[in-house]
Amino acid sequence: MPVTEKKIFKTAIKLELEAAKLMIEAAKQESEKINVAETIAIVDDGGNLIALERMNGARITGPEIAIAKAYTAAGHKRSTHLFNTEPNGPALPGNEAFGIQLMIPGKFAIFVGGFPIVVNGEVVGGIGISGGNGEQDTAVGTAALEALKKHVEKDGMTVETKADIKK
Repeated sequence: MPVTEKKIFKTAIKLELEAAKLMIEAAKQESEKINVAETIAIVDDGGNLIALERMNGARITGPEIAIAKAYTAAGHKRSTHLFNTEPNGPALPGNEAFGIQLMIPGKFAIFVGGFPIVVNGEVVGGIGISGGNGEQDTAVGTAALEALKKHVEKDGMTVETKADIKK
């Protein structure tokens, strides 16, 4: 009976600067359309910053918050607001991950505005949006994901664009 060889490497899609720039431009366009100054951060699948832009007039706290949202979304493969969504959000009091944001202080965000970037079913990074209210941050983040989707669909690739992403 032949021994089946097990693969020890995985072919992966890597998020590149060009994709991050495309997403930031789409996010800025949506931000301008809804009249809110945002900070947009894009990280890779390891949570490392690829690109960041703080629009004119955006809050000075935006970069740190947007980076934390992107990091959390990429690292935990879920939209950040899902941590606090009733009734089973894992970070809600009494649930299994209550206090998780204290584990990596300043880098872990459990509120709206962070979305994993999911291409062909794999999390390849995260996007964090900071500066508006939850509805505005969501509109800006999903516009960026929609732009990426439109750009790569000609290559037969898929991108998740809904607000509630959990992988």
